[in-house]
Amino acid sequence: MLRLILQRLPEVLRAIAPLVGVVCALQLLLVHAPLALFLQFLLGSALVVAGMVLLFVGIDLGVLPMGRFIGAELPRRRSLWLIVAVAFGLGFVVTIAEPDVLILAEQVQQATDGALPGRPLSYAIAAGVGLFAALALLRIVVGVPFKWLLAGTYGLMLLLSWWAPPGFVPLAYDAGSVTTGVLTAPVLLALALGLSSVLAGRSAQADGFGLLGLASAGPVVVILLLSLGQG
Repeated sequence: MLRLILQRLPEVLRAIAPLVGVVCALQLLLVHAPLALFLQFLLGSALVVAGMVLLFVGIDLGVLPMGRFIGAELPRRRSLWLIVAVAFGLGFVVTIAEPDVLILAEQVQQATDGALPGRPLSYAIAAGVGLFAALALLRIVVGVPFKWLLAGTYGLMLLLSWWAPPGFVPLAYDAGSVTTGVLTAPVLLALALGLSSVLAGRSAQADGFGLLGLASAGPVVVILLLSLGQG
């Protein structure tokens, strides 16, 4: 575990350093925020570094190996419905816990003065990820070309964007963008790679990837569909 921490720490520092550097430059040259606020920012940045290191170590230690094992074990149960159900369940629960999704839901609730509650919005986003994650794994099992599935999905998104109330369109696309975060991405990728690794004649590169792009379209479609009833 210590080896993983020492391995991840430089990566996190390189990722956070530009942000800290820019804020420090703005503080010294332009904004001149109160000293207490600036020190609070530095302390918060240190906590972010520590949290990200622990998060990535946790993902490396447990999330990725378990996701790959589940994905590889599912085909042995010889149940297509089980694969679909597990994909939906995992997609739903990891999205509910995704920090980016929680932040978006809270910001939407504040911006609309509670007209769009955050909790139902986060459930809708999670349902979209779950549905399209299940569709993506089903594609791997059945062998449908990814380009056809992706073309159909994005074509549906464009049609719904045309008919949906204008205020919901940007929200729907933001909802799709926040789903590829630090929890959802590794779980779904590991699940897909594990599944494709045990299917005969399949390539992990061709079948194991693409799931995130499809799953992130799910919330867009779901929210646009729900918005049609608000028009």
